Amino acid sequence: MVNPPVPGTRSRSFPARMAAVWRRWWQRQPPQRQDRFAMLAPLAAVVLFLAAIAIAFSYLRTEERDREQEAVRRDVEYAQQRLRLRLLERQEQLMRIARDVSNGEIDRQEFNSRSESLISQYPEMQALTWIDERRKVLASHAAPSLPASQLRHTDDLLRPGETENLFSLTRDLQQPVYSQPVGGNSPSTLLQLQIPLSIQGHFSGVLLGEYSIDSLLRYGVPSEVLARYAVTLQDGSGRPVAGTPLAPRTGAKRLVPWGANSITYEVPVSPVGNALVLHAQAYRTSLGVVGSGFFWLVGMLSAMTAWMLIANWRHTRRRMRAQQALIAETNFRRAMENSVLTGMRALDMESRITYVNAAFCQMTGWTESELVGQTPPYSYWPDEDHSHLANLLNDELTGRHKPGGFQVRVKRKSGAIFDARLYVSPLIDPHGQQTGWMTSMTDITEPNRIRAQLTASHERFTIVLEALDASVSVAPLGSQEILFANRLYRQWFGAEAEGHLQMAAQAGVQPADATGEDTLDDVDGLAGLPTTSLTQAQTENSEIFIPSLGRWLEVRSRYLNWVDGRLAQMVIATDITSRRNAEEQAAAQAERAQSISRLITMGEMASSVAHELNQPLTAISNYCSGLISRIKGGNTEQQMLLSALDKTAHQAQRAGQIIQRIRAFVKRSEPNRTPSDVASMVAEAVELADIEMRRRNIRLSHYVAARLPTLMVDPILIEQVLVNLMRNAAESVDNAARPPGRRSVELRVVPRHVEAQAAIEFTVLDTGGGLAPEVLERLFEAFFSTKSEGMGIGLNLCRSIVESHQGRMHAENLYNGSEVAGCRFSFWIPLRPPSDTPSATSPHKPSVTA
Repeated sequence: MVNPPVPGTRSRSFPARMAAVWRRWWQRQPPQRQDRFAMLAPLAAVVLFLAAIAIAFSYLRTEERDREQEAVRRDVEYAQQRLRLRLLERQEQLMRIARDVSNGEIDRQEFNSRSESLISQYPEMQALTWIDERRKVLASHAAPSLPASQLRHTDDLLRPGETENLFSLTRDLQQPVYSQPVGGNSPSTLLQLQIPLSIQGHFSGVLLGEYSIDSLLRYGVPSEVLARYAVTLQDGSGRPVAGTPLAPRTGAKRLVPWGANSITYEVPVSPVGNALVLHAQAYRTSLGVVGSGFFWLVGMLSAMTAWMLIANWRHTRRRMRAQQALIAETNFRRAMENSVLTGMRALDMESRITYVNAAFCQMTGWTESELVGQTPPYSYWPDEDHSHLANLLNDELTGRHKPGGFQVRVKRKSGAIFDARLYVSPLIDPHGQQTGWMTSMTDITEPNRIRAQLTASHERFTIVLEALDASVSVAPLGSQEILFANRLYRQWFGAEAEGHLQMAAQAGVQPADATGEDTLDDVDGLAGLPTTSLTQAQTENSEIFIPSLGRWLEVRSRYLNWVDGRLAQMVIATDITSRRNAEEQAAAQAERAQSISRLITMGEMASSVAHELNQPLTAISNYCSGLISRIKGGNTEQQMLLSALDKTAHQAQRAGQIIQRIRAFVKRSEPNRTPSDVASMVAEAVELADIEMRRRNIRLSHYVAARLPTLMVDPILIEQVLVNLMRNAAESVDNAARPPGRRSVELRVVPRHVEAQAAIEFTVLDTGGGLAPEVLERLFEAFFSTKSEGMGIGLNLCRSIVESHQGRMHAENLYNGSEVAGCRFSFWIPLRPPSDTPSATSPHKPSVTA
């Protein structure tokens, strides 16, 4: 049987559990925090008590203020209802008069009679005016108290202003309209009501009724409300129109405005609307904070209690702060000892270990309890070093320790050995007595390994530099000191800096004042340039000749920061004598290849040249035979003989010109760049190529742009390129077996702007079969030819000649739709070749390279 739960067990266990949780939390707090909570709890209780009193007092005052505000609101709304009913009653009476006027039931005399009765009966009514549709006053009756300035007379027109505007609004709306009173606290301020008049549906004027707002306030608002509050009627802008607002309350020493200690409420007066507002004010009757003696008594007692608690708490905090500073200092020193990587060991005067830090234990592998109390030999001494370490310990205890420390071997608990450096200093107590020795130990195994690696690396680096086939030297700026020189530099120039300075000067990288000579303005030429700009700058290679060595050297220079911080210059020189000799030989071979190419070209054109010479020679033979026959026949006229001899001489000159042109083309000569006329070069080339064109029955046309500038070229080489291209074009047309109408070659020479420079472009166009894609890829390779008997050096030499003049050559097929219609070979020569051409920089003859 299950026993029922004992009533109240749950309620008793919950507080017990909460108390247990509180005790556990309190016990987990440190003593400093427990003291802080013990001091803050009473202060918090006092502050909470004072806050509760202030909240209760504020709540009571708020509730009382709300009751007062509700009373004011209720009374003001009651007064507003009274005013509303009074205005509606007057409005109804005026509307009955307006209806009678519209129906023609009353005339002007009757209107004045009824107006007088209404004004005398109701004091707020000041005037009634009948106005027709032309704003003309037909009849008007006013109270005796109305000022003469506000009276309206019969047959007068409405004065411009508010009444006229209200008249237009009433006519448009066909409804009663109230005016907008303007505040100024003047008793003559009137509230106007205009009621439209309508005769048979047509607007026929208005009935204007004018109220005294001050009388409305006095007679329309209940007397008990006027007695209890300061009631005013205000316009839409909040300015009083009638009534007197509440006067400021005067205190003992200062004037307190009514808004700070008064209750206000306002509501618009219907049917006028927001243009007329009923505003009521009343002084507060409840006691303020100043008049609440109980509140001030409780506040003073609470403040005194809080002040005493704060004073006691500050005193306790000063004691706690001193205690915490001591604990923090102890923890800081212990943290420093445990965080440093240097092992610390303290010995007393009997060489017993009295203290070791965490780093020392971590280095050796033994714990603090195992090390403290040991005497020599210590457990971390290697067995084979006992005597050596004992001597060092004796020197340490007798004060003969080295200031820079000493290196020893230390054994770990695992048996591993590592290198360490020990530094010894005496321990002095506050009384100036020595109590022992402090030893710091640093593991230098890794630095020793790095030092050994650096030494080996330096040796390898030195071996590599010494074995280089290039001279390497480093010298500081403005000095003749040599900082580094490898074996080849010492072999060439010795151990002095003259060779370094000579190479730097000839290479064009010698800085100002590098010789160390004093001048009037002793300022380094590189003084204004940042070091980073110098050390990061890239220098170009320079080729120089050293007469003392009889060698050509390629020199590269760079600025760098030396190990001591000085700005230095490194010069690397490589012997390129063999390469220069090879370049000279290549240049000679290229020159011979050009001559051979011209000879081959003329050999291939031999039959055409023989045919070309056969014509003038045959003509000379015929002229001579004719002259002999005529002389033998006796038919010799002087004029006829002179004409025949002149023609014979002309044919002989033609044959001589052909021979001279061929000799000049095949003559082997040194390249000579001179200002050359483009038209003359083209004419010579066309004259030579035209022989081959006529033999193959191909039409050759050429176009040279007018006023072309001269080119600084070797005209023979350019003519060789043009002749070779035109011959290749003729062979392509002949091999393609084109019909007579499509057998043509065209040469065009025009100016062009390429690669940001002005140039002359030469283009040869043919109507042959074009070039295959695989041929285009290898077209300018040496010894590549599509002819069975070709040597493959013609186009390669042509491209080399063009590139030696800083030009470029390329080829492409011409298409007519998808069909190849021919080929275009073109090259361009710049008008002004750059100053760094081979002829300008090289000390030997210019070479042509592919």
